[in-house]
Amino acid sequence: MTYCLAIALEEGLIFCSDSRTNAGPDQVTSYSKMHRFSFQGERKLFLLTAGNLATTQAVITQLHRDIGENLQPLIRTANYVGDIADYIGSLMVLEKNKYTDPSGPDAGIDAGATFILGGQIKGHPPELYLIYPEGNHITASQTHPYLQIGEVKYGKPILDRIIQPDTPMETALRCAIVSLDSTMRSNSTVGPPLECLAYNKDTLSSEENYAKLSENDDYLVAIRESWEKNIREAVEDLPNFETYFSNNR
Repeated sequence: MTYCLAIALEEGLIFCSDSRTNAGPDQVTSYSKMHRFSFQGERKLFLLTAGNLATTQAVITQLHRDIGENLQPLIRTANYVGDIADYIGSLMVLEKNKYTDPSGPDAGIDAGATFILGGQIKGHPPELYLIYPEGNHITASQTHPYLQIGEVKYGKPILDRIIQPDTPMETALRCAIVSLDSTMRSNSTVGPPLECLAYNKDTLSSEENYAKLSENDDYLVAIRESWEKNIREAVEDLPNFETYFSNNR
């Protein structure tokens, strides 16, 4: 299982992902699910992946092959991030369809995958897209500024309560880390290391705020312990139900 999320803010974009993959209890390992494509001063693109590992790796390999073999790959020449999302969707569908023939040797394999693509092309604002296994996509909006893929339910409540387009980058990043840590707490198929990245709008440089957090990383442990302590205290501070019950008999 996987959990990845991205947040579109007025100040820029936030990306976070776990690294655990498994094909049964005896085949648990780690793969990066965060991929970066940078063209200095022109565009910055970030891709988060979930689903069938073979499919996601094939798509990533093709994108790198496009860059390496083609002087003008779409990922570098497209005018809009949405056009690149269309292309990634088509690559994914082509790969997935190799395994959909009901009479073929791989019949029954779920080769579907989902992606979150975000970034900025010079002259345009940052954009964020969720690409479905069918190849189509949706975009983040003012009313829904974050996107999730994989095991999304455990980490959603804090995002719904805190994240708005004008949320400061630092606050959003901490919320994203809590979202991932809460998911790890409730689902053992999501696991470290966590990858976190903050892209500041209009920078378009090779520099970015990136961190890879292990299970026992000091910062991740501090976030986890602080969250647990404060949420316990918040529950204790909630209005007393017995008082309410007594007053409304």
